[in-house]
Amino acid sequence: MPTTEEIKSAVMAEIDRHGDELIDVAKTILHNPEPGFREEKTSQLVTQKFRDFGIPFEDRIAITGLKGKLESGNEGPTVGVFGELDSLMVKDHVHVDPNTLAAHACGHHCQPAMVLAVGVGLHAAGVMSELGGNVALLAVPAEEYIEIAYRDELRRQGKLEFLGGKPEFVRLGAMDDVDMAMMTHTSSETQYGKLAYGGTNNGIVAKNIRFVGRAAHAGGAPHNGVNALNAAMIAMSAIHAQRETYRDQDTIRIHPIITEGGVAVSSVPADVRMETFVRGRTIEAFLSANQNVDRALRAGAMAVGARVEVTTLPGYLPMQNNDPLLELYRENAIALVGANEITELGHRTGSTDMGDISQLMPAIHPYVVAASGTGHGVDYVVEDYALAVLTSAKAMAMTVIDLLANEAHHAKRVKESYLAPLDKASYLSLMRSMHEEATYTE
Repeated sequence: MPTTEEIKSAVMAEIDRHGDELIDVAKTILHNPEPGFREEKTSQLVTQKFRDFGIPFEDRIAITGLKGKLESGNEGPTVGVFGELDSLMVKDHVHVDPNTLAAHACGHHCQPAMVLAVGVGLHAAGVMSELGGNVALLAVPAEEYIEIAYRDELRRQGKLEFLGGKPEFVRLGAMDDVDMAMMTHTSSETQYGKLAYGGTNNGIVAKNIRFVGRAAHAGGAPHNGVNALNAAMIAMSAIHAQRETYRDQDTIRIHPIITEGGVAVSSVPADVRMETFVRGRTIEAFLSANQNVDRALRAGAMAVGARVEVTTLPGYLPMQNNDPLLELYRENAIALVGANEITELGHRTGSTDMGDISQLMPAIHPYVVAASGTGHGVDYVVEDYALAVLTSAKAMAMTVIDLLANEAHHAKRVKESYLAPLDKASYLSLMRSMHEEATYTE
């Protein structure tokens, strides 16, 4: 019987043997960026690679998602490894699609390659049979919470309920047989070394907003109009006026944008659209701030005699990391890059739907520092693909092996000791309670 270290060595060698092919997957996705729930080419590529590697899978989960499965034939928990399929929309990014404005300005293009790397390594002859339990390889759509109006229309058509890929995976039952999970995100924050782990993230709700006024000649008869743009600007000022009232420890972040501000400068704007996120460190914090935003939106409408229609949509829950999983990951990260090249993170004020998973099961969300530029910016590019894809995949694969080796001893311990804040039923109930559609007219 091989030792755990011998199994790890075999898996890492298999990942290296496919290294060029796996890096090519990431670069192919980079040059074919697709935003959430539109990742058709990306999904097809992952589908083909699952077939090439002989990994059984399900497809068309949450429109474009996939789920591969590696079974040991032995009793034990299932460990999920996530990779996100979607891109952002960044107009002037160096790798932008000029037709759609989609661009991988956050490094998600490396994640499906990481998942495939973990899969091909563990699928090597004889590896899984030496382990307990199973591995789920989860290629999920739509982590970036963008194009809210488009996704809300998909919701209204019954094609989805939640606007993020992982919440949809939960709702559809794709996570029912998964007991713990991990994923790795790229980063450009070089102060963290090569691998960073731990930390927490804000939760979030999203708002799709429409101010309705009355059109009139902007120069000749503005008194006959009701300026919906003014209503929106007053609402934004009211939102800003509340910022000093939020507690620092709640890390509230509210950042509205106007997506439609009027149709012509000669006409009083009668239909103005806004989107905003409301983020906070805890569920209670961001839901409380969300009520304040609603009050500000009503105030803007009331001030000019407009109407405001507000759709509030459940977003993502706060991210928490599981300490026993982190400790296993940390030891493997040290073995790969050295203790001087790893960093434990604190709280981060962005949001991720991995937070939803972390409220349901033990989960970790480390980072691989292999990029340069500003995240979500025009200059964010992955520089070191061997680190971004192969090293990060090895760290996860080695952690999976530690969990499932010796009759899945560590995985069983992690599962049994974890007290989940939510189960599936209470999670779905909470998410649905955040959805609200309201209209206000004075």
